[in-house]
Amino acid sequence: MIVRSLRMSLRFILPLALVLGLFAYIVVPLLDNITLRWYVRDLDSRAELLAGTLRPSLTEYLPAQDATRIGELFQGATRDERLIAIGFCDNAGHLLYHSLEYPASIGCWSTPPTGGLYKSLAQLPQGQVHISETPVMQDASQLGRLVLVQDMSFVERRNTDTKRFIFAFLAVLAVLISLMTVFVAHLSWRGWLAAVKDILRGELLSKNNPAVAAAAPAAAPAPPPEMQPLIGDLRELLQEYHLERQGDNGWSADWTPDKLRALLEADLSGDQVLVVSNREPYIHTKTETGVAVLRPASGLVTAVEAVMRACSGTWIAHGAGSADRETVDKFDHVPVPPDNPSYTLRRVWLTEEEEQGYYYGFANEGMWPLCHIAHVRPVFRSSDWEQYVKVNRRFADAVIAEAKTDNPVVLVQDYHFALLPRMVREALPKATIITFWHIPWPNSESFGICPWREEILDGLLGSTILGFHTPFHRKNFLETVDRYLETRIEPEASTISYGGEMTQVEDYPISIAWPEDKPDQPDVATCRAQIRSELGVAPDHLLGIGVDRLDYTKGIVERFQAVERMLEQQPGMVGNFTFVQIAAPSRASLDEYQSFDARVRKMVERINRRFGGGNYVPILLKAEHHGQDDLQRYFRASEVCMVTSLHDGMNLVAKEFIAARDDELGVLVLSQFTGAARELHEALIINPYHIEQGAEALYRALVMPPVEQRERMKSMRARVKHFNVYRWAGRMLLDAARLRQRDKVMTKIDAHSRIKRRKGI
Repeated sequence: MIVRSLRMSLRFILPLALVLGLFAYIVVPLLDNITLRWYVRDLDSRAELLAGTLRPSLTEYLPAQDATRIGELFQGATRDERLIAIGFCDNAGHLLYHSLEYPASIGCWSTPPTGGLYKSLAQLPQGQVHISETPVMQDASQLGRLVLVQDMSFVERRNTDTKRFIFAFLAVLAVLISLMTVFVAHLSWRGWLAAVKDILRGELLSKNNPAVAAAAPAAAPAPPPEMQPLIGDLRELLQEYHLERQGDNGWSADWTPDKLRALLEADLSGDQVLVVSNREPYIHTKTETGVAVLRPASGLVTAVEAVMRACSGTWIAHGAGSADRETVDKFDHVPVPPDNPSYTLRRVWLTEEEEQGYYYGFANEGMWPLCHIAHVRPVFRSSDWEQYVKVNRRFADAVIAEAKTDNPVVLVQDYHFALLPRMVREALPKATIITFWHIPWPNSESFGICPWREEILDGLLGSTILGFHTPFHRKNFLETVDRYLETRIEPEASTISYGGEMTQVEDYPISIAWPEDKPDQPDVATCRAQIRSELGVAPDHLLGIGVDRLDYTKGIVERFQAVERMLEQQPGMVGNFTFVQIAAPSRASLDEYQSFDARVRKMVERINRRFGGGNYVPILLKAEHHGQDDLQRYFRASEVCMVTSLHDGMNLVAKEFIAARDDELGVLVLSQFTGAARELHEALIINPYHIEQGAEALYRALVMPPVEQRERMKSMRARVKHFNVYRWAGRMLLDAARLRQRDKVMTKIDAHSRIKRRKGI
């Protein structure tokens, strides 16, 4: 390790030493030349000063030819340590007077006409000297020339000292820079290793070793910026590694509806599949033209409906449409989808009082805000809890009635039916009950707010398999159970033993069904032209899209604030950009949702008044239901899709936008508080509470070059296509098949043990 560190250090030190040596090789001669110029100029000035000092005495002594006094004058002047000798030459060039040390080789010096800097320098045996000549004038006539010889040895000494200082300075600088470089390199290397370990811990260990995941911190520090280009590649390699390890179960191949059916037939013996959810996949409503069929705005419906089309079976849900009763048979069944039926929808009827207490009360005023960190206080009432228990019992009875065998596969969806798994388990102990919790699970302290926390946990532990979107939510559930119930938890296997039964708790990130190619589907260019024509904007007008239920957890207010801030920072976007918000009305009877609806509309009006003008509005709010075909058109026509949820289990709108962009263009701005942010790393990940960050990401998305858009979108499309909803369902069914096989083996072992005991008796 030490040798490796030294080798790595030499990679930095040797090039640095080479560069500094080359620098010294170039700079030192240049510095010598500069300092020589300074010294020559200084000596020229000094010679002029000396000549001026001697000139009055010379003009007196020379006419009298007083050699004695001139000699004394010259000898006195040469006492200066730098002045070697003085001589006087007449106009004919004869040396008449000179000091004792005057070099004979100089004679009557005349400055050469050429030579530049070196013309006043001469090399004598005792070293280099500086020679200057100055005329001695009396009145208007020249008496002769005064020659001054000055010592230059001090220049050489100073140059030598300067060179030593420079070399010493460069050497010290090289050592300091080398040490700093090596230190920073080692810190960076340790940071890179830590970042890689964090990624491995989050992406690999959490999937293969739940104990490590449970011990890991909830939020790892952000990796260094220089690691960002490598993170996507590293995660792809990890995903390939997972696929290879799961190859024995068929995970390496693409999952399709046919493969899901084959799994059901082969591993689950073709057992009946029953889905239970509050929201039905198709709603029949009365209109002026007759009965219309609507698809609700729900990520749950989007995902599970594709699975039901593949597996057939029966979907049990609350019939809430105005024409739902008119479209069912005597068993409350209706085949769906209407255009090509592939499974049965069984509707359960609720009174207004039951719906108010179970759905609007306990589920959405209590459990929904409890599980979402959106700063809305949960409300729990005993009357609501009673209705919740009553409705869970009714749906459990419907499951039992629809079951054709004693071991169906029951897929329980979401927080509306936390008690149902235990109720079904009591009646159908052999059933395989898979419960998927579509929303976040809070930490144990927060969940303790619920007055009926033990009953809810007991109900959920009636499941064979309990699934969450992310490892973090799964970890929260395990900690909650450990805190409030007497259980045995196996962290390595991620199982909970409770009441003689075992529940497997896993994270299953949900996805969507990859859209099939439709011959009649309009291309992106057509969608762009149609949508802009319908909105009454120019063909090159920039569009953003947001698709959500009108819910306070979806970050719609923060999204609009980001749009407003972007328009403030980028005035050029005013008049050229419109954000279209499709917000399906939701839970409108609740006060919290009514006030939120009013707040959203008021904000849209204010922003539109501020930045709008004429026919232009910066935000277009469409608070109404839209079909999937319309949503696809908006996805394909927009430059950017914003998903700014304040807390979300997954959020499938992000994946639907990606799937719709077969042109590989468009940019996704995604909240870091969604489960999708753990998968879609090429999106522009933001903190929706940070308004400036959201505004900057929106503007960056609008001006992002097509090349970068394609790189990001291509990677995300490949990931969403590969990890589709059939893989999500298949993984749960594979785990269910494995657990059923284990139960069969254990049953046989128990039977053999009983037989042996009887024989022994």
